[in-house]
Amino acid sequence: MQKYFEILGLPVTATDEEIENAYKTLKEKYSRERFLEGEKGNEAAKQLTKIETAYNEIMENRKANSSDLNSFVAVEELIKAGNISLAQAKLDDISDRNAEWHYLQSVIFYKKNWLNESKKQLEIAMNIEPHNNKYAEAYTRLKDKMEYNNRQYNNGYYGNQSHQQTSQQMGGTDSNGCVNDCLTLCCMNMMCNMCLNCR
Repeated sequence: MQKYFEILGLPVTATDEEIENAYKTLKEKYSRERFLEGEKGNEAAKQLTKIETAYNEIMENRKANSSDLNSFVAVEELIKAGNISLAQAKLDDISDRNAEWHYLQSVIFYKKNWLNESKKQLEIAMNIEPHNNKYAEAYTRLKDKMEYNNRQYNNGYYGNQSHQQTSQQMGGTDSNGCVNDCLTLCCMNMMCNMCLNCR
C-alpha cells in the first residue's frame, strides 16, 4: 500500500482530503502533458495510469478498513451486551484478521472461560502490534487470573471441596452422626426393656 502513497507523493498517514487534492493536481498535470509529442507524452500517459490506480487502491482500502472498524465496534457492543454467540458470528464475517480481530476473539474466548485459547489469541494480537497498550494490559490481567486459578487448584481448594462433597455423598461425616444417634437409641431401648422385665 505504501507504494501507492509514494506515487501520489504522500505519507501513509495522509488524510482523505490530502489524497483527493494530490490526485486532482497530478491528474490535471499529466492529463495536459500526455498530448505532448514523443517520449514526454508517453511518460505522462503512463504516469496518469499509475495515479488512477494508486488513488483507487488507496480509497478502496480505506473504505474496507472503515467497514471493518464499524464491524469491530458492533462486535464489542454485542460482547458488552452478553450476546457472545452473535458476537462470534459477526467476528467470523470480518475478512481482515488483523490485531484487533484476534484481540476480540480473545475476549470472546475469555467470556466462555476458555483461558488458554484466549491467551493464544492475545499473543497473536501482540505479535502483530507489539506496542499496543490495550493488548499488553489485557494479557497481564489474563495471566494473573490464570496464575490465581492455578494457585487455588494447587493449594487444594478445588480438591478439598470435591473431597468434602464426595465424603458427604458417600456417607462421610453426616453418616457418622446418624450411626451415633442409632446407637444411642438402641441403648435406651435396651434399658427400657430391662426395666420392664424387672417389673
